[in-house]
Amino acid sequence: MAAVPRPVGSISLPIGSDADLALVRQQVRQAATDLGFGLVQQTKLVTAASELARNTLVHGGGGLVEIARLDDGQRSGLRLSFVDQGPGIRDVELAMTDGYTTGGGLGLGLSGSRRLVDSFAIDTGRDRGTTVTVVAWATGVPAPRSGSDFPRPGAG
Repeated sequence: MAAVPRPVGSISLPIGSDADLALVRQQVRQAATDLGFGLVQQTKLVTAASELARNTLVHGGGGLVEIARLDDGQRSGLRLSFVDQGPGIRDVELAMTDGYTTGGGLGLGLSGSRRLVDSFAIDTGRDRGTTVTVVAWATGVPAPRSGSDFPRPGAG
């Protein structure tokens, strides 16, 4: 049985403008890099964060994201919680359907984000806002190779 993940540090960032969306992406990428997420993992997490931050701004009227580093004793990860005080999501099941959109987009924000992370949860209610929380764990980076399969310039 894995230990319960515990936060080992967190920051909160406001989400109130397009500039804030850029800062969220930057901070999530930096935190993921610091924890040893591989490039593909970083890209997936930043993509999910970007979609969820935009939803917080557009549909929730703005809010904040809390970025928390996690450690369960065997691995490190990130928990991102996007919080708004907007109208809430009326029908979560419908909102999680691929292709469903209220904003004219492709309708892949929530459902697409869910596929990009290890865990995904929505807490929402009419007129009490929405909190979407995702967790991603660093799976490690392949060990560096001692040699190279490529010849050095000028060799051979």
